Amino acid sequence: MRERGLIRAWEYRQRNYSKGVWHRLRRVLVDAAEAWALDDSDTDRLAAGGMVELAVGTELNPPKRIFFVSPRELVAAPSRRRVPLRLTGELLAVRNLALVAFGGSRDASEGEAPARRP
Repeated sequence: MRERGLIRAWEYRQRNYSKGVWHRLRRVLVDAAEAWALDDSDTDRLAAGGMVELAVGTELNPPKRIFFVSPRELVAAPSRRRVPLRLTGELLAVRNLALVAFGGSRDASEGEAPARRP
């Protein structure tokens, strides 16, 4: 019984140290209809094309590059590989993540950067 209490205390402590990153990541995933893994070259091309990385990705360890993209931009990425849109080890193992929003676009919300640089 004491071990269970120690484990629960450790889990709560870990969750509190995360400073809400899991909530923000879940909030981003809720807005997505699809998730795709990309390689570094395609992700660099998105960044060079004016796409803005979501801040929540840099707060994870190891850091991830997460973008909201349109279906048209996704088709131009030859390395794309669909990943399940669930908070699982497979999604968390992806280093570069492209998300497609419901309806193909996403407005800035929750204090995040807009999808494109002005």
